[in-house]
Amino acid sequence: MPEPTIQIFPDQAALTLAVAEAFVRAAEQAVAARGRFLVALAGGGTPQALHELLARPPYRDRLPWAHMSIFWGDERCVPPDHAESNYHQAQRALLDKVPVPVETVHRVRGEWQPGAAAEDYVEQLREVAEPGRTWPRFDWIFLGLGGDGHTASLFPGSPLPTPQDAAAIAVTGDYQGRPAQRVTLTPKVFNSARAVAFLVTGQNKAGTVAATLTGQRDPLRWPAQRIDPDSGILTWWLDADAATQLPSTLITD
Repeated sequence: MPEPTIQIFPDQAALTLAVAEAFVRAAEQAVAARGRFLVALAGGGTPQALHELLARPPYRDRLPWAHMSIFWGDERCVPPDHAESNYHQAQRALLDKVPVPVETVHRVRGEWQPGAAAEDYVEQLREVAEPGRTWPRFDWIFLGLGGDGHTASLFPGSPLPTPQDAAAIAVTGDYQGRPAQRVTLTPKVFNSARAVAFLVTGQNKAGTVAATLTGQRDPLRWPAQRIDPDSGILTWWLDADAATQLPSTLITD
């Protein structure tokens, strides 16, 4: 499996600009090669800044919206207009401002119970999958990293992936004393993607970044270690603060 690429930028603004450029190039190449561009978005503050940038020229005008299919890596089980909904955040910052066809936006039915929402999401994935597959090979997946090491809704202590896992699963029960009612894509989907991009900013994530990338392999404790694409490109896009505890040997020039 390919080694991850680590890109470090002086601040979030520079990181966001670089990711936007790479994202547009990937979209253009995917549409030229396969006629469509499949992306899974992420929630959180760092992706939000990217969404706002993509909604403005020149990126708004360069992206092939008519050929894009948009999913999410995970979602809270809340209504689609809820402030904590990843779909709602992307809708306000990006989707309402660009000419993306409504029928190509595939959200988790967060207003449903987690099990039913996960089953529906599995079916949505199946409907856009390539022939012979039960989920699509995404062209680009965005992921974030929590200070505790979680990514999407794969939390520390959650079951490790198995071949029997569905493409999307319900996440229920308590996590750090809080009830978790979510739906998440599973590592089998993330790891089949052509490109996976972790976007991580802030000094408070530096220790987690270092533990995930250079610490002992322990995917039960550090769920982001479960993301290891089979043949796709894995890139960690970091600001300088998030990279402060990485050894210089890992940093890409």
